[in-house]
Amino acid sequence: MTDQAKTIPERQIALIDELRSLGSETSWVEFKENNVDAETIGKTISAIANGARLADHHFGYLVWGIRDDDRAIVGTTFEPSKEKKGAQLLTFWLNQKLDPPPHLDFQVIPHPHGRVVLVEIPAATSSPVTFDRAAYIRIGSATTALSGHRQTERALWAKLQPYAWEATVALQFLDENEVLNIFDYPRYFELTQTPLPDNRKGIFEKLNADRLIAQDVGGRWNILNLGAILFAKRLDRFERLSRKAVRVIEYEGSDRTKTRRRHEGVRGYASGFEGLITFINGLLPENEHIGQAFREEQRVYPEIAIRELVANALIHQDMTVTGAGPMIEIFVDRIEITNPGVPLNDPARLIDLPPRSRNEKLASLMRRMRICEEQGSGLDKVIASVELFQLPAPDFRAEADNTKVVLFAPRAFANMTSAERARAAYQHAVLRFITGERLTNASLRSRFGIEDQNAAQVSRILREATRLNLIKLADPSSPRAGYLPFWA
Repeated sequence: MTDQAKTIPERQIALIDELRSLGSETSWVEFKENNVDAETIGKTISAIANGARLADHHFGYLVWGIRDDDRAIVGTTFEPSKEKKGAQLLTFWLNQKLDPPPHLDFQVIPHPHGRVVLVEIPAATSSPVTFDRAAYIRIGSATTALSGHRQTERALWAKLQPYAWEATVALQFLDENEVLNIFDYPRYFELTQTPLPDNRKGIFEKLNADRLIAQDVGGRWNILNLGAILFAKRLDRFERLSRKAVRVIEYEGSDRTKTRRRHEGVRGYASGFEGLITFINGLLPENEHIGQAFREEQRVYPEIAIRELVANALIHQDMTVTGAGPMIEIFVDRIEITNPGVPLNDPARLIDLPPRSRNEKLASLMRRMRICEEQGSGLDKVIASVELFQLPAPDFRAEADNTKVVLFAPRAFANMTSAERARAAYQHAVLRFITGERLTNASLRSRFGIEDQNAAQVSRILREATRLNLIKLADPSSPRAGYLPFWA
């Protein structure tokens, strides 16, 4: 039995006692003695899930065996595993009637004062929870249709819109020693450049203020997803987060037929980031003094590009996609960095548009810890460093339900495809536009390292990029005025 499993009865008894101490008109808790009417239970679960979100709680609770008026424990004969609605088990029937179907865990708790049945109901996330196609809410002591209370309905939708994965509980009911053993708190204080408090109270206050942990019942603590994904000493301690560990795979050639090395990260993203970047850079080949731009660099790929692209994959992934996490694949001719979740911006506009993240608190804290660049400047620096190294233009893609960035190894201009040259012209135009300049034949020659006498080669690239609607003339009456990105 795991440590987590051992603490459940103790936690649930403490939880029941805390719920009993609440006021009588709580929208996210309801007590019953032996009422097992399936329709009533379904409506109540809908109401509690919605009420919990309104009250900013992760869970709501439905409890049998407690008298409603004085909260005395009177025990219950309700057997959730045996109760049926028609020919179906109650739990299965509820799962069909509730939408989106919440994970309902009916628990029989041997409380010292009597037998209690508790169901923990996750708060609504993306939309109100409905029962039989209608959403419910508790108003005072009554369970009623949400549609009849427009102001409450608007307030619920307002709560649902900013709901974030980061605030969900990753591990619950831990004592202070357990939190400190699981959580890399010294690294948090180091990265945030905050003095380490000389007492536990100060440590927990800081972690709680950044919403990395939250208080649970019975004087215990919860580690939230944000805290776990950033500062876990071992991500495999968190069942739902273990597959979010970063995978690095090195191949022997330019395809996936032969794997040379495979590595899976163990630590949280912030705790392990520097080690991850060092590991990746250690796998990359060194350049062979290809040109002036490389004289001060030791690696084929600019480190700022690796750092920013990996950080972006961690920050902008869709954390709700289960069973998949960020992956870095290293081939002899390229690096592919993939994260679950389609990009929230058009891949062609990732360079210039302000980044949109599904994980705003994660992104903000990563920037604050200087793990990645300030908002809106990271990919600019990626493109600028790629141009300095005269590498082929990176390829930003949306593939199925993933976002992928391909960073290419050095390749002679003669060996680049027409599409690659046009993409480079577009990205160069974006970079110039951001800095208040325009793409010209001369600037693109410099980007590719082409001699002035070969300006005709660049003219062909400009015509092709224009034909593909990637760039446009800044002034159609004066080609010398330069070019702009298609969207400018």
